[in-house]
Amino acid sequence: YVMLLTLSPYTPRFRDRVSPPGVMIRPYLNGFTIAFNVSQPNTWQPYVDSMHHFLAAYDDKVQEERNIECVPGQYFIQGGNDSEEKKACQFKRSLLQNCSGIEDPTFGYSKGQPCILLKMNRIIGYRPGAGVPVSVDCKVQKGNESHLRSVDFYPGNGTFDLMYYPYYGKFTHVNYTSPLVAMHFTDVQKNYLVPIQCRLNGKGIINDLNTDRFLGRIIFTLNIGK
Repeated sequence: YVMLLTLSPYTPRFRDRVSPPGVMIRPYLNGFTIAFNVSQPNTWQPYVDSMHHFLAAYDDKVQEERNIECVPGQYFIQGGNDSEEKKACQFKRSLLQNCSGIEDPTFGYSKGQPCILLKMNRIIGYRPGAGVPVSVDCKVQKGNESHLRSVDFYPGNGTFDLMYYPYYGKFTHVNYTSPLVAMHFTDVQKNYLVPIQCRLNGKGIINDLNTDRFLGRIIFTLNIGK
């Protein structure tokens, strides 16, 4: 009990062996297969609803009220006591452009060009990329590479800006919203199961560990019917 009293509720005591981040996708409904028929809205509407629900915290007005504008391209390091509330940088859903759900409320699903969001897991104190933004790429994980002909990334060229790091923990970084990279699959082979692997790339990132499919990468399947 006495030893527990010496632990800080805000940050881990030891952070010298922080593991590289895992990743997750949205929408995530029934596993890692996203399957729908373009001509049947009831098959893709649940994905659309999930995306809108997830992005509610990223609405531009919400971000402007809660968070501050930061300087891109550099870590947002904040001093002070561990117990002091930290400021969080704005990540507006409008940054996701064609995958924001603003101009196209269906996120491309009604056209057979679905948007999928990628987020890194939060690790207190972690500074990904060692000063260089971490980027994302996607390819066919196994099979015919021509089944995935085009992917657009937002924001920019699909990077996690340094200004959203480090993360200081849920007790002090109260309004923190994880940065996202949107992947817009604009040309995928229809009526096929297309396994796709999306990876993080950057210094210190591990994305090729066969025993962990979520460490620095994620594998999911697109099955888009006409």
